[in-house]
Amino acid sequence: MILVIGFEQDEVSRVREILSEFDIYEVPEYCRDWVVEEVVAKAPTFQGSGNWHWRKFVIMHNLSNEEVKKVIKGIRSQGINPIFATTTPTSLTWKLEDLLDELIREDEYFRKLREEKQKMKSFYLDIGKS
Repeated sequence: MILVIGFEQDEVSRVREILSEFDIYEVPEYCRDWVVEEVVAKAPTFQGSGNWHWRKFVIMHNLSNEEVKKVIKGIRSQGINPIFATTTPTSLTWKLEDLLDELIREDEYFRKLREEKQKMKSFYLDIGKS
């Protein structure tokens, strides 16, 4: 199961087309205070758009490592770059909005880490050139 949040309708259509073997559900805003386990359980009954958050999220539930790789590659091939996550026993107990906030914090942390790594790499490369 794949849950998408923050996607425009055309993006949802493209993702459903390229990942047609997966169940893909838009998570509407009225679920933001729900526990993630409840979101997963009720996803097939959702009505309405999942395009309510300023960030894009793909939350994968009960997918194998190979399936996760296929989902990430497929979505990125469409020029969409969301925050990807898989459910865990712990995350299933969190409120959806709390999980999204944590995913944003983690994304910002790792983005800064990559930037610092790039700065250090170019710093060390420059030293040997004089």
